[in-house]
Amino acid sequence: MHTIMKKLLIGIVVALLIVGCGMSYDETKRLKQEKRTRELREDSAALKVAVMPTLDCLPLFVAEEREMFDTVVDIRLKYFTAQMDCDTALQRGRVEMAVSDLVRAERMKGVRRQESGVRRQETGVSRNMTIGYVTATNAYWLLIANRNQRITDLKHLDDHMLAMTRYSVTDLLGDLAVDSAKLKTERVFRIQVNDVNVRLDMLENNEMDALLLTQPQVTQALLLKHHVLLDTRKLDMQMGVIVEDSVVMSHPNRQRQREVLIKGYNKACDSLNQHGMKHYHDIIRKYYKLSEQALRQLPDTLKYEHVQAPREKDVARAKQWLSKVKK
Repeated sequence: MHTIMKKLLIGIVVALLIVGCGMSYDETKRLKQEKRTRELREDSAALKVAVMPTLDCLPLFVAEEREMFDTVVDIRLKYFTAQMDCDTALQRGRVEMAVSDLVRAERMKGVRRQESGVRRQETGVSRNMTIGYVTATNAYWLLIANRNQRITDLKHLDDHMLAMTRYSVTDLLGDLAVDSAKLKTERVFRIQVNDVNVRLDMLENNEMDALLLTQPQVTQALLLKHHVLLDTRKLDMQMGVIVEDSVVMSHPNRQRQREVLIKGYNKACDSLNQHGMKHYHDIIRKYYKLSEQALRQLPDTLKYEHVQAPREKDVARAKQWLSKVKK
């Protein structure tokens, strides 16, 4: 009898443990779902900006890391390593703003916006992208040739590979290089490499003949004595921008977020200009894939301007090139 009672007691305890574990699992699952729903709601309400490891994004990184954005407003930076991924995030409503260039920005105006969820409630029916310019940036691009290929002039690009991104300022610059050297288009092989870090790695590993880079990848490349064939600063081209979905940002809450972002961005620009990039090496180490030597060589003369519209002549240049390639 004692043995039977003992077994029965053990059975009851085991049953209670199983039921208790079952309840604990269900409760844990419910809490996780509630947390996920809350995080999605908070992320949807936040102002999200798609950024890349390029120096035109540095004021945004500085503003976030040094708490220059008013904490009353939730501003979140979404990190990507390819410009196309930034554009896709904007098109799909995952971000409201993105760092880009004028060519990609003007091209996005004809792209169908993929509405879903909360975005559909904010903006209504599916529509074409309505791109607005938050500000021009100080981004500039260099066409750099692999020194091992002995390419010292644009004409030497004949029968060589050039890394770039389709329908971007790098694509425009590729055409400009070919036209300037009077080369046949089909004789310069454009290779689409979207990730800026991968593009730099291909140069360092001797896998690419020439490529178009912006800072800080330019500094890393020049440490190895590669040749500069083209520089947009000498061509008076200012093609870097931060763009926004104008329809989404027209809502009052978004306008308030926009004001806070601009105020923090301008404050970060002032701090960078006053203290220089050396003052922010800890932030650069965090967000940029650079050697310590490249970090020390970054141009401290690079200046950051307050928020301002892109120049009309640069917008016109992007539109003109796009109209030509669409034919």
